[in-house]
Amino acid sequence: MLASRIRRHIRLTTGGDGRPPLQYLQPPGDPGLFGPQSEAWRVHADFVSMMVGGIGALVLQALHPLALAGVWDHSTFREDLPGRLARTAQFIAATTYGGTAMAEQALARVRAIHQHVRGEHLDGRPYRADDPRLLYWVHLAETTSFLGAYQHLIEPAMPQARRDRYFAEMTRIPLGLGCTPDALPGARIATTEAQARADLLAMRGELEYSERARFVVGMLEARPLAGVPAPLQDLLVQAALAQLPGWAWPLMRRPPPGPLRRHALDLAVRALALPVRHALRDGIAAHARRRMQG
Repeated sequence: MLASRIRRHIRLTTGGDGRPPLQYLQPPGDPGLFGPQSEAWRVHADFVSMMVGGIGALVLQALHPLALAGVWDHSTFREDLPGRLARTAQFIAATTYGGTAMAEQALARVRAIHQHVRGEHLDGRPYRADDPRLLYWVHLAETTSFLGAYQHLIEPAMPQARRDRYFAEMTRIPLGLGCTPDALPGARIATTEAQARADLLAMRGELEYSERARFVVGMLEARPLAGVPAPLQDLLVQAALAQLPGWAWPLMRRPPPGPLRRHALDLAVRALALPVRHALRDGIAAHARRRMQG
């Protein structure tokens, strides 16, 4: 009974209708963009670590004023943050676990939206959502945060070769969104963890903890998910903030959590993951694996 309630609530929170995700059963045998042997399927299957990583990615993305400007000016996230989070979760699920057609349709929808997202920042700088550099920043924030949370909370001894494979696999997403490597400073999208973290650090000079960024962090800390118990939301947000890169804390003018605080957060999140993992044994990842057996 508890597992059923958890499963239904997660499906509703991530934009589903509460019913099993049967669309991921079709077409039989279609591996989609990655397939069941990929690191992407493994890393993205853990809902709790993806929540922690996803919140951390949102914070990092908000630190880039031009990336945030597009969302600020062209979306309703300030009135409907749960909806924004759900749509992001749906995109990740479709591109990771969907069949090829589902994944390509998800990429095409975002490309079409990006074509109309352009304008000027408050300081007069132009921006456009399909700018390869901004697409790359969003990609770096997500992949480093997702993998960092997974490794920290689920598989601390994850071998370096598999971590690098994850980044190599995930290049398919920015490429599918139109991020042309030759338009990037290094003329390539990172295919290893070391490259990704170096590229993330290299863009630090473009970041700022603006009033808008503070607003986004404040929204996250104000418990945006309707129906989710407040202590649970607080735990996920604080765990995400604790795993931000070390350079983010002075930028945000916040003191980093100490070792005891980090340890307590880790224990609490790992305890939370157990019933959620049990409840989602028949979730999207499980349906996708079943598709490959059909």
